[in-house]
Amino acid sequence: MPEDALALQAEQRILLLREQKVMLDFQLAELYAVETRALKQAVRRNASRFPVDFMFELTAEEIEHLVSQSVIPGLGKLGGATPMAFTEQGVAMLSSVLRGERAVQVNIAIMRAFVRLREMLATNAGLARKMEEIERKYDGQFRIVFDAIRQLMAPATQPAREMGFHTLPNTKPTRKPQKPRKKKP
Repeated sequence: MPEDALALQAEQRILLLREQKVMLDFQLAELYAVETRALKQAVRRNASRFPVDFMFELTAEEIEHLVSQSVIPGLGKLGGATPMAFTEQGVAMLSSVLRGERAVQVNIAIMRAFVRLREMLATNAGLARKMEEIERKYDGQFRIVFDAIRQLMAPATQPAREMGFHTLPNTKPTRKPQKPRKKKP
């Protein structure tokens, strides 16, 4: 698999949990082309290499939230095991635990994905700083324009979609009542 495609796959799997950018164990196992069980086993055998700022296990609430957000397809995907979340440093440490050419290539791609994410965040912060400077310089003349740009820069927040049928109070039925049928004699 080309490195760019691997980096893109890694980028798409980075999540924000506990205010940290992380990747989940089963997603990493998929990238490394190993079983999740084998990855977890290697980590547990080398537990001293994975302090809490490198790797942590998810709580029941975090698991429930990820399942409800469709990050995890379902609890069955986990096979009864608690998922592990690896920070950037934890992913780097995985290279010392998982050996092989594939592990090296995946690690390089993941590190590039984390770096690219950091660069995008820094660019956005730099852009916000420049906008504040320009706004101060031109005072209130362009406040509406700056507010609109800020709204475009803000991360999109989509309200949770409600499921089910909704009825409005005091509304008329949408179907016309049927005429009674004549009975045949």
